[in-house]
Amino acid sequence: MKPWLQLVFFTCLFLIWHTEAEFFTSIGQMTDLIYAEKDLVQSLKEYIRAEENKLSQIKSWAEKMDILTSKSTSDPEGYLAHPVNAYKLVKRLNTDWLELENLVLQDTTNGFIANLTIQRQFFPTEEDETGAAKALMRLQDTYKLDPETLSRGNLPGTKYRSSLTVGDCFGMGKTAYNDGDYYHTVLWMEQALKQHDEGEDTTVSKVEILDYLSYAVFQFGDLHRAMELTRRLISLDSTHERAGSNLRYFEKLMEKEREEKEKEKSINKTMTTTEPVVQSGAYERPLDYLPERDIYEALCRGEGVKMTPRRQKRLFCRYHDGNRNPHLLIAPFKEEDEWDSPHIVRYYDVMSDEEIEKIKELAKPRLARATVRDPKTGVLTVASYRVSKSSWLEEDDDPVVAKVNQRMQQITGLTVKTAELLQVANYGMGGQYEPHFDFSRRPFDSTLKSEGNRLATFLNYMSDVEAGGATVFPDFGAAIWPKKGTAVFWYNLFRSGEGDYRTRHAACPVLVGCKWVSNKWFHERGNEFLRPCGRTEVD
Repeated sequence: MKPWLQLVFFTCLFLIWHTEAEFFTSIGQMTDLIYAEKDLVQSLKEYIRAEENKLSQIKSWAEKMDILTSKSTSDPEGYLAHPVNAYKLVKRLNTDWLELENLVLQDTTNGFIANLTIQRQFFPTEEDETGAAKALMRLQDTYKLDPETLSRGNLPGTKYRSSLTVGDCFGMGKTAYNDGDYYHTVLWMEQALKQHDEGEDTTVSKVEILDYLSYAVFQFGDLHRAMELTRRLISLDSTHERAGSNLRYFEKLMEKEREEKEKEKSINKTMTTTEPVVQSGAYERPLDYLPERDIYEALCRGEGVKMTPRRQKRLFCRYHDGNRNPHLLIAPFKEEDEWDSPHIVRYYDVMSDEEIEKIKELAKPRLARATVRDPKTGVLTVASYRVSKSSWLEEDDDPVVAKVNQRMQQITGLTVKTAELLQVANYGMGGQYEPHFDFSRRPFDSTLKSEGNRLATFLNYMSDVEAGGATVFPDFGAAIWPKKGTAVFWYNLFRSGEGDYRTRHAACPVLVGCKWVSNKWFHERGNEFLRPCGRTEVD
């Protein structure tokens, strides 16, 4: 099969798997882009070989004709005195040069351009590029990484190091600027300018960088620095109309500011005022919608974990047989306390590598952007605070799904008959799920009447994560790190059926690695006698 036909065949498969964008929300699906790009490179090589072969033929013709014309022009009449030479001259100009013209005009790009055009419509979109840029900024904020660290690719646990160019940093800054995020605009435009000043080769001009940077700085109220940057821009391009207009505007603002200060002094001569100084890069990150943002991000970094020596003494490890479940008597699971109150436990060797790969294989073609329920309307929708893709597996899909479900039932002592399907999730670039509750707090939730609320969560870690990706509980300061093959379990409800608000938790952004998890949510119905009510509301 010809290489370009192979590429078309691969493209057909690729289109079946990816009928929507949002590649950045799943590292698992982004791996397919690696193979797509590899095939495009092969197609490009075929085009280059065809072009080289064509040029080789043209070069050979040119060399042959150079020798011949050197001889013929030295004595034109003598050369044409030979009838064969005369005939060949006529033939060359009438036929051979026409063939050469056709060779030069021959288009060898058809196969490559056709394949590229087919695949391009299913490539990552502008939305993906924006999402990927925002993911890097999210990692930057959560793990307190300066632009230099990210730009140089100095991240822990990385096998394949990569760096950002001036153009990449400029692109990051533009994405932030277009989103009205001047905080990150300043950080990334400053990094782009720094690398430009260091002499890095780039097609992005300093004028372009300074244009964005000066305006973003002005948005922070740093008028002095905005003027300084604008003057530098004008020194590089004195014809820049917007910069000249901005500078005149800044100067008017400065004059107005001085007049107001003089006026204040004349009103109250005893008043002493000091001009606030804003240093380069010292702008504060704006507050956002999440009240526990600082606590949540600190836990993601492994800071602020409230594991005291006294609490540590209350944590134990043991063999767990599921209250003498016949299936676990001979082969109990290793159980380890992760937290005392609320009680969170980790089980080891819950899923084998073979089972994990099979579950991933089943889930991958079905992965779709994970959704959340709008608290006002109850409608499922995508949200920036949940960046992952998920799919739901039924027991009929494969015996391994039924086997894993049965195992979770044996471990927990709860029934899976009213539990939700096995959800498999893969996190993308900076993949996260900000603090949330697993149990429902919405009276209009239809499942509450038929199946009850989400009683408990059983979370399987199906991959190790090189850096980041912890499960954290901001309310009581716990951080649980992924370990492949293990699972953590906790109850979302008290025995009374009331929600345990301490279980508000989050999946931290994945800094380095590819995070796969699966989870089972057990519901109240069917578990009334397996986990009976307590004596008080908070038992």
